[in-house]
Amino acid sequence: MSVAVMTDTNSGIMVDEANELGIFCIPMPVIIDGQDYIEGVDLSQTRFFEVMSVGADVSTSQPSPGDIMDMWDEILKKGYDEIVYIPMSSGLSSSERNARVFAEEFEGRVEVVDNHRISVTQRQSVMDAVLLAGQGKSAQEIRKRLEETAYDSVVYLAVDTLDYLKRTGRVNATAATVGGVLGIKPVLRTTGENFEVCTAVRGIKKAASKIIEAMHEEMETRFASVPHEDIVIGTAGSFVNQIDAGNWSSVVREAFPDIEVYYNKLSCSISAHTGPNAMGVGISRRLKA
Repeated sequence: MSVAVMTDTNSGIMVDEANELGIFCIPMPVIIDGQDYIEGVDLSQTRFFEVMSVGADVSTSQPSPGDIMDMWDEILKKGYDEIVYIPMSSGLSSSERNARVFAEEFEGRVEVVDNHRISVTQRQSVMDAVLLAGQGKSAQEIRKRLEETAYDSVVYLAVDTLDYLKRTGRVNATAATVGGVLGIKPVLRTTGENFEVCTAVRGIKKAASKIIEAMHEEMETRFASVPHEDIVIGTAGSFVNQIDAGNWSSVVREAFPDIEVYYNKLSCSISAHTGPNAMGVGISRRLKA
């Protein structure tokens, strides 16, 4: 049985990289001043940050039902028997719930995964799905396995401003109140639902230090029994200056020298909520054979 793995660009996997990985990816649309754009097609991240910096009205949307189902049709026509589709967490978007409805028309050939992941942890779900598909697992078996291990991950995020997250309700009332204090940078945490504030400090550098502290605590508690070779740390950001991106990744690598660490840009769709110069990190337990 041949199973295709599909995700969206909220995973940090862009269409070109998806082609290299042998998977499929649907780009997430972004609305700028009322006009739709598609990341990687007619919108670059550089251009996106430029329009954000001048105060453009930015929001996000979802791929149309037609676009999603057309892609599923195209994948099946390529000779795949089934599809595993891994969108972003249902706790942060209605994409997953809508996709489940669309999948009903495919009579069991499309399995939509809700494993409460976003950005780098969502990316790890995709890589786990590729592993399981390579082992000959069915789409249903892969979906069940990913959902069973959904909470073997955690994400921390520090933003320069909460203005963007407040607009879309991605932070709770407590975080919004804390962020309203001048100079305070909240550190947010999620396991796939809304982001909640776990601490707050003055300045983004101190926020980075708090994220590292929180990660060490996660390693000593939630992931204490997991061998380090089974853990992946993904760093991410919406950095305007890519030197800052490299610096953030280096800080995390130095803090966890015996764990695989990589960097992914936050997609434009996610950056629309975080704003520019957000920094994040996700810890995931990777599946084994």
